[in-house]
Amino acid sequence: MSTPRTSPAPGSAAPRPLVASDLDRTLIYSAAALGLRMPDADAPRLLCVEVYEGKPLSYVTEAAAALLVELAERTVFVPTTTRTREQYHRIHLPGPVPQFAICANGGHLLVDGESDPAWRAAVERRLAVECAPLAEVRAHLLRTADPSWLLKERVAEDLFAYLVVDRALLPSGWVKELGEWAVGRGWTVSLQGRKIYAVPRPLTKSAAMREVARRTDAPEVLAAGDSLLDADLLEAATRSWRPSHGELADTGWTTKGLTVLAERGVAAGEEILRRFLGGPAPA
Repeated sequence: MSTPRTSPAPGSAAPRPLVASDLDRTLIYSAAALGLRMPDADAPRLLCVEVYEGKPLSYVTEAAAALLVELAERTVFVPTTTRTREQYHRIHLPGPVPQFAICANGGHLLVDGESDPAWRAAVERRLAVECAPLAEVRAHLLRTADPSWLLKERVAEDLFAYLVVDRALLPSGWVKELGEWAVGRGWTVSLQGRKIYAVPRPLTKSAAMREVARRTDAPEVLAAGDSLLDADLLEAATRSWRPSHGELADTGWTTKGLTVLAERGVAAGEEILRRFLGGPAPA
């Protein structure tokens, strides 16, 4: 792509490190995912960062809010999510609005809140050449899913599909069979909580992250995430962190440069931010 870099002019400040972090259950947490392991009277004060249908949905601790402001001042902070653009724009993190954000698992690179057309065109070219069309995969999902355990079916940004399922009724081998079917068509399958994602293999957070790093001349890349869809992002980073909850923790996943944190829930989000800022590990 011919998109220009945004590195500093001669004589200006040196390029800042790039921080690419997953959001849900990495930096922000729903009430159900807070994972507070203490008496209620000792629980940290929380700041709501997302409202959905008039109700508070996602939170950070007040300490994490202050760390987010500092992070935006010292790094190129890039929220990196599988959420659609509409879902991402519901989130209002403390500090200035990030110049860059990655949505739809790398399908959209937002620059000042708008999808970058050059990046979107490059993604569409790769998908057309390297994997089966979404319509084929979606049709297979609907044909093979059983209404007894399928709760919802969704398509995200015309890029990938996911199912919301009743885990208790989901047959034990169904996800594995779907993954075997998908791999020959250039798609990946992952089960995360109640959602089964079918995502084109070329659609990755790491590819979009590398593009931001190129544009900003980032001297290093730091990353964090908790889910299987974050694995490529963590592998591509100079240094990375994951909490002790989530699908990566469940599988014991690791990679070079990764630190596995002892913290779980919203406390892990706070600790990840401290690590991004170079803070010491707890004694």
